[in-house]
Amino acid sequence: MVPIVSFLKNRRSVLKAAGLTAASLSAPGLLRAQSWPARPIKLVVPFPPGGTSDVIGRLMAVELTRTLGQNVVVENRPGAGTVIGVDFVAKSPPDGYTLGIIANSFCANQTLVKNLPYDGLRELRPAGLMAQSDHVLASHSGSGLKNLADLLAQAKKQPGKLSYASFGNGTSAHLAGALLCTQAGIDLIHVPYKGQAPAMNDLIGGQVTVMFGNWPEFRQHVRSGKLVSLGMATATRSPIASDLPTLAEQGLALESNSWFGIVVRSGVPDEVVQRLNQDINQALQSAAFKPALDEGGMASLAGTPERFGEFIKSEISKYAQVIRQAKITIE
Repeated sequence: MVPIVSFLKNRRSVLKAAGLTAASLSAPGLLRAQSWPARPIKLVVPFPPGGTSDVIGRLMAVELTRTLGQNVVVENRPGAGTVIGVDFVAKSPPDGYTLGIIANSFCANQTLVKNLPYDGLRELRPAGLMAQSDHVLASHSGSGLKNLADLLAQAKKQPGKLSYASFGNGTSAHLAGALLCTQAGIDLIHVPYKGQAPAMNDLIGGQVTVMFGNWPEFRQHVRSGKLVSLGMATATRSPIASDLPTLAEQGLALESNSWFGIVVRSGVPDEVVQRLNQDINQALQSAAFKPALDEGGMASLAGTPERFGEFIKSEISKYAQVIRQAKITIE
């Protein structure tokens, strides 16, 4: 057996040689950060496969795997307007091995959901904002609708008969649809789904009348004629859809988009968050990621964790106003 005194002396020598001190030992977060990542990382997407957030998440996972030297595995946890997936991240250990994608709904839910199972501003920490995608208001080819005026006329003839789909309660598509009803003075039935992909499939099939959706996924269906664009929800015409009129041109000043960022559990060491932010920003400019953003008409939103935190707070305030204005409630 090694004598206690000898063990302690050897331990101090090893630590000294490694450049560590007693103070550093009292900072377990620093030690974890120095060895991070030492095993695979989970990236939680709070939507089902096939939507914009899932595509961006998988692209980012590939790039982070390359730069971090550990596998980053995407795990879809959809449901409850992203609450299920976000709550999973909020309840994860604060070790940097569980990342989560959040979108507009994260900010809307702070006002919309009465009993959130997590505190979004205290239990989660911004790591990096990634991208933004503009919305298009579209209908299925069998609806007979060609523009915003057609929708408004038909909705006023049949109040409470037409419907609009969304990615789920509290998502940007839900809020945009509610604002459409409020500003245009029409009554559409809201049909929430667990993500964009299933909602878009039902829109194409004619089970719902209209939907605000992300242009990258809707584009091919608009171009093929399966869906009809009633207007882009942008202030000016999009460079990648310059032939499509905006809703503003048709008299409705309504802008809508989806944005996506990555968060971690609060308590994750600063060094880990900074490294993660650096690699997220690097990925957004990579040869694989940047062309995908450009081709899809998505804007890169690279920046610091602090900037992302400020953005989140401003979005919470914005959506609180939208929710009050449109008198949006969920069961």
